Amino acid sequence: MNSFSSTHEPSSLAETTSSIRVDSNIGKLLQDAGKLKLQDMERVLKLQQEQNLRFGEAALKLGLVTEADIQQALSHQFEYPYIPASEASLSPELTAATDPYSKEAEALRSVRSELLMRWFHDGHKTLAVGSARADEGASYLAANLAVLFAQMGRKVLLIDANMRQPRQQDIFNLGSGMGLSDILAERVPSLQVRTVKSFPTLTVLPAGSPPPNPAELLARPSFGALLSGLETSYDIILLDTAPSQLSSDFQPVAARAGGMLLAARRNVSRLAPLAELKEKITLTGAQVVGAVVLD
Repeated sequence: MNSFSSTHEPSSLAETTSSIRVDSNIGKLLQDAGKLKLQDMERVLKLQQEQNLRFGEAALKLGLVTEADIQQALSHQFEYPYIPASEASLSPELTAATDPYSKEAEALRSVRSELLMRWFHDGHKTLAVGSARADEGASYLAANLAVLFAQMGRKVLLIDANMRQPRQQDIFNLGSGMGLSDILAERVPSLQVRTVKSFPTLTVLPAGSPPPNPAELLARPSFGALLSGLETSYDIILLDTAPSQLSSDFQPVAARAGGMLLAARRNVSRLAPLAELKEKITLTGAQVVGAVVLD
């Protein structure tokens, strides 16, 4: 008969010490976050010793914290950043950031895993994300994937290359300002990237000022030169592109990225436009890396 040691009873002094340290760290994190006062800590520690509970379990049993508070403390402890929905100034579309334990976030993690194995593992750093129609979720997909890669500790840049109907500035609550169009038009001297609170390895480059000629800007050699330079500074670059039924702007973006991930929406997308989009991407020399069907 195979023998297994109990996961509830530490088999060595080192394991016992580790368990105490972990619980203590959670207590300090909860205290630093203003969730527990000093007198609360004493009550939790007393119950923890009396009933042989973990610190978080004892705090929950006393009604001093919520499950969300515990999850947030654990996220800091394991360097897994996310923002509770109640505290977020971000769009609720950003599921990976505000509700990382949901079924939607878990499904998106599966997409992330596939991309790591099928695209980024082969040395690629840049990937475009697009769709046939504006309501098929390309911006949602690009934004959430950017957060998910950042949660792995990867240095991520999300570029909003949809200058006609930009979404990322609203999703990340960045406000208006300079961005990609201004850089390509040589209207600004430096890169106009924005950092995202609570995600130190995630940076967003908004679409910028609405230009009259987005297709021409994206076709300029300076766009390729910009991406080449950025690829030396980031682990992963994701480009949110304009839908193919709106314009041809996605084509130079796909060509430079080398690959595109397609977003489709259940009961909304149609096969004919998707097939046409796939053919147009192939004509640019880029690869269709895959398709994600969103609910």
